Amino acid sequence: MQRKAYVPGVAVLLAALLAACTGSNDDGSTDDPRPGEATASATVAQPGRYDTLPVPCASVDQGTLDSLLPGIKQLTDPAQREQAYEGEATQTYDTDRKAGCRWKVESTDATHYLFVDFERVVSFANAVSDDSKAQEVYGGKVEAADLPEPTPTASAEESEGTDEESDEPAQTGASTAEPSTSPSTSASRSSSPSGSSGSSGSSTSSPTASGTPASLLPRTLGDLGDEAFLDDALGTSKQRTVTVVFRTSNVIVTVEYEEQPATTTVVPDSEEMQDRARNLAKRLSEAFDD
Repeated sequence: MQRKAYVPGVAVLLAALLAACTGSNDDGSTDDPRPGEATASATVAQPGRYDTLPVPCASVDQGTLDSLLPGIKQLTDPAQREQAYEGEATQTYDTDRKAGCRWKVESTDATHYLFVDFERVVSFANAVSDDSKAQEVYGGKVEAADLPEPTPTASAEESEGTDEESDEPAQTGASTAEPSTSPSTSASRSSSPSGSSGSSGSSTSSPTASGTPASLLPRTLGDLGDEAFLDDALGTSKQRTVTVVFRTSNVIVTVEYEEQPATTTVVPDSEEMQDRARNLAKRLSEAFDD
């Protein structure tokens, strides 16, 4: 009897098995990437411009301290004067993330305080950049300051000279800080500054209901860092505190300048203190740009 041939059937079976093992998807795409490969290809936000901070106590030069702290020249003890210039570093556990310095000098007329703080903001979310996180932190400081609504006069003066080369409206530069919609400031800001000095900018400003020129009210600043604001508060014992906060990339800088007169009959000059605080903030901003 002739034996039947089974070879063709076996060949067909082997071919089918081989196709099942090596076949690809109908759409011609390759196999899905492994989990590790997918993670590696995910978009990661860019880090901030700064990865370290300067030393705050060494960031203010002697001449600036002489201006901000007049009593420092009245110190007759060389060791005491040197210590006053050095300041006192604030306690911190990571000087690359947050660092500050305080100065306090008494004189016959008043006691002056100066505080400089650097904060480097880091985002730990891959999809959020350090700059975006810093914008969020800065926004919280603006909200806490409860700035009044900017007046047309104040807005025009702050943006003067910065919008001449732009087609944007003058108020655009100050809108990024989103000031509070509160129509007035707290009672601590309602006192008018003394009139011992005056610049052309403040003399042409219309006074508010409290008697304070609009150009001296707490406000956003359009000429400092990426965004900035100034706060000015007068306490019940006539101490005045001027605070300037600005953000440059992922670093937020705070300058706090306070004067406590020796007597409550004297009111510290708002314009003079604001000029000093802003000048220091400008120097610090320029140092970051170097």
